[in-house]
Amino acid sequence: MRFIRITIIKSIKPEKDNLNQELQFLGESLGLFSERDKDKSCFRIFIVLIKALKTHSKLTSDDIAAQTHLTRGTVIHHLNRLMEAGIVVNQKSFYMLTVDNMQELVELIKQNLVKTTDSLKDIAKNIDKKLDL
Repeated sequence: MRFIRITIIKSIKPEKDNLNQELQFLGESLGLFSERDKDKSCFRIFIVLIKALKTHSKLTSDDIAAQTHLTRGTVIHHLNRLMEAGIVVNQKSFYMLTVDNMQELVELIKQNLVKTTDSLKDIAKNIDKKLDL
């Protein structure tokens, strides 16, 4: 069974129509960086993958490391997290987003969230039945 880690964080939507702030809001809402990620390396990797999507480029971990000025180990660590979230896929040593645009990304996350909550609801129903609740 393939696991998908879903992280949703309620953030404050940016007030201005600013692409960088909107990307940061999206990244924060999807939990792409945490308190420990002081230099926002996961978010920087996400941005590189978005740019590659726009140009239909395929990137290796070395390509991403060079563009973000991060070590390959750091890049691999964050790529693994993004793959766990179902946001990134690895095909023949090339990494890419699993979708063609940001709306599709949000829709993919929504579908995964609905499947997960439906499964939780079924399990909760079964537990209630066993406990006579």
